[in-house]
Amino acid sequence: METARTTVDRTAVVDALRLAVGDSLLTAQHELDNTRSDKSGQHSATPPLAIVDAATVEHVQATLRIAHEHRVPVVPRGAGTGLSGGAMASEGEIVLRTTRMTRILEIDDRDQIAIVEPGILNGDLNRALLPHGLRWTPDPASREISTVGGNIATNAGGLLCAKNGVTREAVLGLDVVLADGTLMKLGHRTIKGVTGLDLTALMIGSEGTLGVIVGATLRLTPIPAGAVATIGAYFPTIEDAAEASAAITAARLRPAAMELVDPVALDAILGYLRLAPRSRGSAYLLVQTDGDAAEAEASTALQIIAGHGGDAAMTCDPEEGERMLAVRRAMHPAMEALGTVLIEDVSVPRSRLPEMFAALRDIGARYGISIPTVAHAGDGNLHPNLVYTGDDVPEHIWRAADEIFRAALALGGTLTGEHGVGTLKRRWLADELGEAQLNLQHRIKAAFDPLGILNPGKAL
Repeated sequence: METARTTVDRTAVVDALRLAVGDSLLTAQHELDNTRSDKSGQHSATPPLAIVDAATVEHVQATLRIAHEHRVPVVPRGAGTGLSGGAMASEGEIVLRTTRMTRILEIDDRDQIAIVEPGILNGDLNRALLPHGLRWTPDPASREISTVGGNIATNAGGLLCAKNGVTREAVLGLDVVLADGTLMKLGHRTIKGVTGLDLTALMIGSEGTLGVIVGATLRLTPIPAGAVATIGAYFPTIEDAAEASAAITAARLRPAAMELVDPVALDAILGYLRLAPRSRGSAYLLVQTDGDAAEAEASTALQIIAGHGGDAAMTCDPEEGERMLAVRRAMHPAMEALGTVLIEDVSVPRSRLPEMFAALRDIGARYGISIPTVAHAGDGNLHPNLVYTGDDVPEHIWRAADEIFRAALALGGTLTGEHGVGTLKRRWLADELGEAQLNLQHRIKAAFDPLGILNPGKAL
């Protein structure tokens, strides 16, 4: 669904915004240029009309009322760490940024909930929860620089979602401003609640196309008691490592984290961290268990790993465990050190991971490129990285990406597990959803945003 754009009196729009939000209106060229891209590697050709650096719910409402009146597109934006182009802005658009809305309004220890504004960083929230013995479990790799609102808008996942679920499972309610400036309170602060349609779940992962999140009631969980056991295992091939991870899942174990790193990615990461290289072709499997059964589950996982030819080491020392996790967490900076990166995000059934890794190797060979890949093996979510030089994605990289998407769909998978659609994957939506479902989603979008001003050209 695209915006029905009309001729806009730009001066009138900027004047109205300045009157409504004062110094929260930004129009400096360098500020505007910073919103033309996110972490996806894509860039819009032209800067937006203005940025509203909202500090209050009233700022958000006023901006949307003005945009609605003048039929001006609005791009909701958090920290700009997205990987699908969902928060990129271009000519004639207003960027509505919520990174100044950072308050924790409530932490309820008894009911284990927190009520927060959308601009608080994931890492900052969890540091504030630490003295309460609680945590918010969504754990994207960008947790130190991504906002809770952005995590919700993209239904972010991360290393810990294999056991704890993605963001949707950790949100009970949302405060949302609709396209016309109407403030709605969705959901509840109870664990159960089935009154009416679940609009909260619909809003999560909608990438700013249905409304702007201005508050969230979050479901917290206790920080696990007892030991945390971490296993780092090396395998001769990535298929061997993937077979071992699938066997751990089949054994009914539920690791807190289970990550795969293919040989190309592992070489780059070890080089970036200045660690000793492994033998050529080595792949890495990281498994972490927590809770009262952590050591018993890790012991079983070790047996499975050994049976699949893995060379493993286990520790219950927290600092050593973090050092093992650091290998996986260094993936993004290690890739950025190689060049410009198109980070993909497909998911397949966990039992099909070996086949998907084999498909990636074949695709890379056909196009004469390496495709360093990591995977959240606990839920089947892979991140193939397509590295190139220059600002624009070369055509052969897009063709390789097309084959990656089609391979994932052929294995019963999906185009995106956690990064979202944004602008990056719109062209493939019908391949997965079919025309009938895509049309239904467009009608839902129109019910929330009749003029089509919210994040046009993104997600749908």
